[in-house]
Amino acid sequence: MPDLDVLIVGLGTTGGLRAAEDELAASLERAGSSVVLARTARPRDVRTFMLTDLVQARMARRAALDALRDVNPRAILYAETTAALLWPRPGAIRFDATASGNRPGRHGLWQRRVERDRLRESPLLIPWSDAALEEAGRPGAPAVVVPVPVEASGPPAAERDIAALAYAANPSKKGLDRVLGAWARARRDAETLVVAGLEDLPDTPGVSAAGALEPAQYRALLRRARVFVAAARREDYGIAQLEALADGCALVTTASPGPYAALPLARELDGRLVGDDLATAIRTALDDPLPGYAERAAALLAPYRRGAVDEVVARELLPRLLP
Repeated sequence: MPDLDVLIVGLGTTGGLRAAEDELAASLERAGSSVVLARTARPRDVRTFMLTDLVQARMARRAALDALRDVNPRAILYAETTAALLWPRPGAIRFDATASGNRPGRHGLWQRRVERDRLRESPLLIPWSDAALEEAGRPGAPAVVVPVPVEASGPPAAERDIAALAYAANPSKKGLDRVLGAWARARRDAETLVVAGLEDLPDTPGVSAAGALEPAQYRALLRRARVFVAAARREDYGIAQLEALADGCALVTTASPGPYAALPLARELDGRLVGDDLATAIRTALDDPLPGYAERAAALLAPYRRGAVDEVVARELLPRLLP
């Protein structure tokens, strides 16, 4: 059985999770470790969050056991808390948010209890952000914060011809109704809000559906947009908002609960664009943008650059993962 440094057990249930898992595996490899990423197949759709998490946890356990028959890792890293719920062997746990935060009430009856045990038993926690660690209650295990890298996707378009852009692959969670309501109040003639992640939208003046896009296509839209509008009912991390800042958009957002990494950056960049009055914030961003916003955003994103994350992985994560 071949020796291995790190086995990563991932769910990859969304494009964002797959990208985060791939980025972490690549960063560990750049730091000189051998890595295998065991990722589950896409799970079947089920009716409740409790059953969804159970199906995914079982699939993650199966993926881990299958991989352990082929490799002998020095460390196992579960890429999400759900992947660790039914683990066959303790390991490090990486997470953007916990069931204690995003599975309230009956939605997380069994997950929250098992998760508390796993976080306590894990030899190392790897939250995406300090806020995620705070929301987890700072369990006793050692922790290293490792953000998901975010880079500008290319040079800005010659003209930012899209007034506003929103991402709503999960319309209810992303608060699309709030965004559309605010846009209806804020919009002026000839301005268009483009909604990515959905194929169909109600026929609404000044709103266009871009559909499900490949990452490069989506980032090209960001480079053409002046404003990115977000109104999630809860934000576990907010990679779309960080990408929008990286590509030069002004971020208009509600102060969504959760370990929302882009929220403090948005407040520091222009507090007028953060709050419940999205319509006013949209007009402010379009009509009275602060000078140097994009340049200041680029500076604030320095800890999220791939090189900065690689340094954290090499200097802090790997020595604790492979003592």
